Amino acid sequence: MIDFDALDAANEPLNAFSDFDRTAVFGAGPLAGMTIGVKANIAVAGMPWHAGLAAFETRLAERDADTVALLRQAGAAIIGVLNMEEAALGAKTDNPHFGPVHNPHRIGYSPGGSSGGSGAAVAAGLCDAALGTDTMGSIRIPASHCGVYGFKPATASVSQQGLEPADLTLDAIGPLARDLDTLERVARVISGFGDDPLEGTGATLTEHGVEVHPDVARAFAAALAALPETPARAVLSHPLSRIRFAGFIGVSREMAAHLRGVPTSERLARLLIYGPRRSLADWAEDRAILERTAAEVRSVVEEHGFLILPTVPNPPFPHSDPEPPAQADFTCLANIAGLPALSMPAGWTADGLPTGVQLVGNAGAESGLFALARQLDDRLRAYRPSQNQQGA
Repeated sequence: MIDFDALDAANEPLNAFSDFDRTAVFGAGPLAGMTIGVKANIAVAGMPWHAGLAAFETRLAERDADTVALLRQAGAAIIGVLNMEEAALGAKTDNPHFGPVHNPHRIGYSPGGSSGGSGAAVAAGLCDAALGTDTMGSIRIPASHCGVYGFKPATASVSQQGLEPADLTLDAIGPLARDLDTLERVARVISGFGDDPLEGTGATLTEHGVEVHPDVARAFAAALAALPETPARAVLSHPLSRIRFAGFIGVSREMAAHLRGVPTSERLARLLIYGPRRSLADWAEDRAILERTAAEVRSVVEEHGFLILPTVPNPPFPHSDPEPPAQADFTCLANIAGLPALSMPAGWTADGLPTGVQLVGNAGAESGLFALARQLDDRLRAYRPSQNQQGA
C-alpha cells in the first residue's frame, strides 16, 4: 500500500509534487514495488499535463507517454505529477503558477531545474525514482543540486512521444534516483541501452572560461583523482558560455513557435523573445557554433572514451538570489552532441550543500558509463540523505 497521506505531509514543505494519483498501484515486472513520479511535461493518462504553464493547468493527458507506459508495463506505480520550471525553460524551479520547489537539503534554496520537482522528490524519498526532461541539463542540474543521481539518455535512444517539447533536437526524457542501481534499472526500461565498454583514459576540458565555485572545484578535483587514469586535456573552439547561449537561442526559437498564442508569465515571455529577434546572420553563426561543438564533443568522446566535467559550476543557491546564468554551461554539451550523460554526487560545500560531477559517453556504451560511475561512486562516497527525507 502507498501511504498518500504521509506523502502529502512530506511533500508540503517542498512542493515537489503538484498532483498525486491516489489510484496508483504496483504491477508485475522488473520494476515491481517501485514508486515513480513524473515531471508535468510528460503525459500520464488521466493526470494534469500542465508543463508548468497556467494555461494548461486543467489539461488532462488522454494517454501515457511511451516512457510512462513502459514503466507501468515493468510494474512500477506512477504516483503523481511533479512540479517544474514553467515550460521547462530555466534552472531554478520557482514556478510563478505552481509555486517554488524547495531543496530537501535546505528549505528556501533552489533544487535546480527545470526538473526541480523530480530532483527534490527523489532526494526527499517521496518516490524511488522520477522522470525528468533534459534539454540543456534539466535532469543533471537538479541531480547535482539535490545530491542524487541523474541520467540523460542519448537523444535518439528514448521516445519523445507524450512530451510537451522545449526543443526536440535537444530534449531527452530520463530518470533520477538515490542510487545508481535504481537509476540504471529505470533507464534500461525507458531507453535504448548499449553494452559496449568505455575504453580510454577519458578527457576533461581546459580553458573553458567558466568560473567554478571553489567548493565545486575541490569536489571535481577529488573526482579526477579517483579515476583509474589521469584524463587527457581537451579544448573546444568556443567558450562554454557562448555555446550555451547559442543553445538557448535555439530553444527560445523553438518554444516561441510552439507556444505562440499561449499565455505565459512575464519572465517566460521575455525569454521567448530572444530567439525570434535574433538576426538571420547571428542565428547562422549560432547554428555553426552548435554544429562545430557537437562534432568536437563527439570526437573527444570517441577518442578518449568519455568526458568528465563538473555538473554545475555553482552550488545550490537561495530562491531569493537571481539564477546564475552559467548553470548549464557544462551540461549543455551532451545535449548538443546528442550523447548520454550521467550526473552523480561528488562532494559537499563547506556549509553542507551537495555538488555533482558528470560523465558523458558514447551512445551504445551506456553500460560502460554506469560501470565507470560505480567505480567513482565507490571511491567518492559522496551521497548523503537529505535532512528532509521521508522517514529520516
